[in-house]
Amino acid sequence: MSNFVARIAIGLLWLVQWLPLRLQSMLGTAVGALAWRLAGNRRRVALRNLSLCLPELDAAARERLAREQFRWLGRSLVERGLLWFAPRERLMSLIEVQGDVGFAERSSAPVMWLVPHFMALEAAATAVQLFQSRRGATIYQRQSNPVFDAAMRAGRERFGNSLLFSRRDSAKPLIRAIRQQGLGFFNLPDMDFGRKESEFVPFFGVPAATIVAPARMARLLGMVVQPVVAEMKEGGGWRVTFHEPWRDWPSDDALADTRRMNEWIEAEVRRHPAQYLWVHKRFKTRPRGEPPLY
Repeated sequence: MSNFVARIAIGLLWLVQWLPLRLQSMLGTAVGALAWRLAGNRRRVALRNLSLCLPELDAAARERLAREQFRWLGRSLVERGLLWFAPRERLMSLIEVQGDVGFAERSSAPVMWLVPHFMALEAAATAVQLFQSRRGATIYQRQSNPVFDAAMRAGRERFGNSLLFSRRDSAKPLIRAIRQQGLGFFNLPDMDFGRKESEFVPFFGVPAATIVAPARMARLLGMVVQPVVAEMKEGGGWRVTFHEPWRDWPSDDALADTRRMNEWIEAEVRRHPAQYLWVHKRFKTRPRGEPPLY
């Protein structure tokens, strides 16, 4: 993506966020339908993931679910303009929070928000900034285009209580910030980051390269873990649920903790299957000797 194209895309996001929610939803649905037709590789990845994770569904049911996932994906892309540019007051009226959103404010220990990759992930990060006062940090994937990268950082940091650390850099600055400033950590644990610091832990019964860092980090820093799940609402807006903190996690067994984490994510995915990020190659890294799944 050239800088010129990136500026146009950012400008369109800024313009679209002024539209009524109904029109934004319609536009996002159209974008998702177009992506289903044009993004052949991602369509195949989604269908493959569904065949691996939900084999009880027949081929027609998996395709319907994948099409619906693309609809939510299109909406999430279009509605990102709201999350990056809309005024605080408007966002607070559009994000419905459930559960103990203020837990981190009262906690004497730093808090790790454990957040799976649902389509409304960006809204969960915004909710953490808007509805509680503890400063937070997260690791983000630096974008190859500098214009888009700068816009994304500005959108995510604009409320002043969030710090972004690049995945390309060492984790030491993040750990130091948590120790010295008591930051909360917005952690996204359910992607395939390769073999480094990962163990093959079942995810829907399929061995998946899963980072054990969340459990190890929580134990190292004495963090309390609070799961958070975000979903997009049919009529527009988002619902973000702050679950009860896990009082017995982490344990002294990081691998067992990681298995439990994956089991919890599975249960949440079954509750909202069409809004999970099935287009990610979750099983790209395989145990040695096993053939590729994609």
